[in-house]
Amino acid sequence: MVKRTRYLSKRPKSNKALHQAPGTVTYVGRKEQVETKLEVIDYNAEKYERFTSKRPEDAFQFEEEDRTTWINIDGLSNTSEIEKIGKYYELHPLIIEDIVNTNQRPKIDEYKDYFFIVAKMLYYKEDGRLENEHISIVLGKNYVLTFQEAGGDVFDGVRERLSTEKGRIRSRGADYLVFALLDAIVDHYFLVIDDMSDKIEAMEERLFDAQPKDDTILEIQELKRTMLRIRRAVNPLREVVSRLEKMNHNLVQEQTINYIRDLYDHMLQVSENIEIYREMTWGLMDMYMTTISNKMNEVMKVLTIMASIFIPLTFLAGIYGMNFEFMPELEYKYSYPILLIAMFLLIVGMLFYFRRKRWL
Repeated sequence: MVKRTRYLSKRPKSNKALHQAPGTVTYVGRKEQVETKLEVIDYNAEKYERFTSKRPEDAFQFEEEDRTTWINIDGLSNTSEIEKIGKYYELHPLIIEDIVNTNQRPKIDEYKDYFFIVAKMLYYKEDGRLENEHISIVLGKNYVLTFQEAGGDVFDGVRERLSTEKGRIRSRGADYLVFALLDAIVDHYFLVIDDMSDKIEAMEERLFDAQPKDDTILEIQELKRTMLRIRRAVNPLREVVSRLEKMNHNLVQEQTINYIRDLYDHMLQVSENIEIYREMTWGLMDMYMTTISNKMNEVMKVLTIMASIFIPLTFLAGIYGMNFEFMPELEYKYSYPILLIAMFLLIVGMLFYFRRKRWL
């Protein structure tokens, strides 16, 4: 009997994936014209073999019990090649459907002979843009399949450890390889979050130290959108790792569970940091509005002081601007300079008063 755990996934944006029968293999993604390429790494503690190919059949020759085979498939738009691989490894049609649907939420499905895991890789490309790439992992007996939209991933460290016999990975089975792949994904989560932390702190300093520019609010909105993308990619994977840790299955050895438990601790730390930086990002908008309000208050204070100074001057000028015939000061020859001196002393006195009150 098949035991499956399915989480709710985001509804596909592409109309071609809608209104089709379950199990229909239709690619939903951004990279339509990507040639399917396979990278095969077959190893054990003593032997190591690696090659690349464009033909799925070339990867079907490795079936030795004492060796582990990792097949990494780049390019999902050629669904016939993906179906060929799925048929050979007897994957459920719903698994093939989920592999080519890049809008799938991170999840884990448990079958009798294999596990299916969906995750999101986050890493920065050479041009500085944040890449959010869909990856599917199938763990079977002595083999691991990974499916990606295109070339480029976060697994170079794993490949290096396999080729140079660093660490324990060559002497462990396929379950430990899956742990190593998930661990590489989580490690890059930390790098992405640290970069977001630097950007948030830099924005805070700009808001405190300088007059916000017109495009500052757009930059804050972009930070909020990026944090939301990161949160959507990372938080569901915590459930996946937790489920994997608690599984009682012959494909996952007891000694590997201890490493998965440590990976879950890392996921908790990542999730906590994401929530902290998400709150900080939302706080940037409040800080921006507060900064704008403070600047406006400074302007209003200056205008209020100027108005307060000119109100009594306008009062005096208004009195002596009235056209009454009998005004005793009009006939006095020093009335004009006396009035100017009085106005000047009034200005000085008010400025002194404002200074003592620390309004200036």
